[in-house]
Amino acid sequence: MKKDNGLFIGLGALVLVVGLIAAALLTTSSNDAATTSSSSSAESTTSTRQTESKAKLDKEPLPQLSTTVADDESEVILHTTAGDVTIKLFNTYAPLAVKNFIVHAKAGYYDNTTFHRVVKDFMIQGGDPQSAKNPDADTVGSGGKSIYAPGQSNADKSIDSGTGFKNEISYSLYNIRGSLAMANAGTDTNGSQFFINQNSDDVQSQISKKVYPSKIYTIYKQGGNPSLDGSYTVFGQVIKGMTVVDKIASAKVKTNASGEKSKPTSPVKVTSITVVKEAE
Repeated sequence: MKKDNGLFIGLGALVLVVGLIAAALLTTSSNDAATTSSSSSAESTTSTRQTESKAKLDKEPLPQLSTTVADDESEVILHTTAGDVTIKLFNTYAPLAVKNFIVHAKAGYYDNTTFHRVVKDFMIQGGDPQSAKNPDADTVGSGGKSIYAPGQSNADKSIDSGTGFKNEISYSLYNIRGSLAMANAGTDTNGSQFFINQNSDDVQSQISKKVYPSKIYTIYKQGGNPSLDGSYTVFGQVIKGMTVVDKIASAKVKTNASGEKSKPTSPVKVTSITVVKEAE
C-alpha cells in the first residue's frame, strides 16, 4: 500500500507523525510512479479540506457502518485461494474508483493477481497485473493502470493523463478495519492497485474526537488506520470475509526489493471477482 498518506487537517502532531510513517509504507513502488505499494505524498488540493464542525460531522452519512448494500452501492465478491471476501462499494462517494474497480473486475484484469504486499496488523495490498504473470518478480508492486489511462478501455485524459486519477476524499468514508482503498504513489496517482485495512488494534488514541464523527471515533476502537484518512481514496467496505483478510495478513513474508519485510513467501491469489450488484 505504498500509495497512501493524507491526514485530516486539524489532527494533532501525534497523528501527523504516525501518518507520515504509515504513508511511507503505503505507496506504490518507486519503480512505477503510478503503481500501488509504498510511497506517497501527504498534501494535495484533493486530499486536504477545511475542517467541518463537530455538529456537521455527526450528521454525515456513514455507509461503512451498515452491512446492507444500499440502492446506490455496488457489491463484489473477491474469490481468493484463501476464501471469499464480500465487499460493498460506494458509488456515490467515490465514483471514479468504484467504476475503475468494477470495469477492471469484469474484464478479468485482477484474475490470478496476488496480494503481493502483506503487513500484519496494518493492511493487505493487491491489484498489480504483473503478479499474475510472475508473482516473485522484483517489479511486482509497481504495475497497473486505471481504466481511464491512455490506451485503456475507458481512456479519458481529463481524468487520467497517464499518471493516475485523482483522490476522492469524503467525510463519510474512513480507513476503519475492513475498508477498501486505492493504493497510490502520491497524491492523485490512483491506478489499479488497492488495499484492505486489516489492523484490529484499538487506535482511538491516535485521533481527536473533535475532528471525527462520533460513530467513527467509536468504531476506530475496533481497529483500522486513521493516519491514512485524507490521503487515500476509501471506496468500499468488507461486509463478509474478514477472517479471510486476517488469514492473508498472517502469511509468512520475506523482504521485498525495497527492503520491506512484506512479500508473502506463498502469496494468496485473487482467482476472480464476481460483480454481484452494480449500482446504476
